[in-house]
Amino acid sequence: MRNTLAIARKELTIYFTTPWAYMVFTAMAFISSFFFIGYLSEFKEVQLWARQMGWARLPSEYKNLTDGVVVQLWGAVLIITLFVAPFLSMRLFAEEKRQRTFELLMTAPVRPIEIVLGKYLGGVGAISATLGLTIVYPLILAAFGSSESGSTLEWSTVALGYLALLLWGATCMGIGMFISSLTESQMLAAVLNFAVLLPWWLLSFLTRSAEEPFRSIANHLSFGVQVQNLIKGVLDLKALVFFASLILFSILLTHRSVEAQRWT
Repeated sequence: MRNTLAIARKELTIYFTTPWAYMVFTAMAFISSFFFIGYLSEFKEVQLWARQMGWARLPSEYKNLTDGVVVQLWGAVLIITLFVAPFLSMRLFAEEKRQRTFELLMTAPVRPIEIVLGKYLGGVGAISATLGLTIVYPLILAAFGSSESGSTLEWSTVALGYLALLLWGATCMGIGMFISSLTESQMLAAVLNFAVLLPWWLLSFLTRSAEEPFRSIANHLSFGVQVQNLIKGVLDLKALVFFASLILFSILLTHRSVEAQRWT
C-alpha cells in the first residue's frame, strides 16, 4: 500500500507541475462555464415565459434550477469529459516507455499491481480535480439563484449527478490507462481511448434500429444509458455495479499488460 500511494503522489506531482494539466483545467472551466451561462439564460427565459403564460404550462424540466440548469450542465460535462479524459490518461504508461524509464520501473522492488494501482489513483486524482472545478456552479446557484416555480436546488440530485461524473471520469481513466500501457505514443493512446469511448457512449443510438435482444444488450452496455438515472438524481445500483465492474476490469487488463511486458 505504501508503494501504491508513493506512485500515486508521484503521478499527481507530475500532473500538477506540468502546463498540460493546467491547459486541461482551463479548457474544462471555460467550456463548462459557456454551457452553464447558456443553460441559465435559457432557464430565465422559460421562467419569464411561464410568468406571462401561466405556471401550469411550464415544462417539468424547468420547474427548478436543479432540473433546468444543473442536470443539463452535468450532461454537458459528461461529454466534455469524453474529450478531456484521454489527454489526462495518455501519459500514464506511454510516457514511461517513451522516456525509457519503464524498464527501470519494472526492475524496482515494486509489484506490478502496485504500479498499476498507483498510476490509476494518480490519474483519478487528476480527473477528480478537473471535474471538481464544475462544483462551483451549483454553489453559485445556491448562493445567488432563485426560482419562482419551485425550490432552488435539490442537493441529493446534485450529489448523485456529481457522483455520476466521478464514476464516468474514473472509468475513462481506467480504459485510458490500459490503452496507454499498450503503446509508447501518448497521442496514439489519446486517439485510441477516444475511439473506444465515443462509440461506447453512443452504443444505444447506433443500435436503435437493431432487433431484439441486441438492442436491449446495447442499451445495457451503453455508457450514455447507464449514467442517465444517476444524472437525474435516481440512485441506480445497476449503474454503480456497471461502472465499478468496468473500472476493476480495466485495472486487471492493465495489470496483465504490464506483467506481460515485464517478461518480454
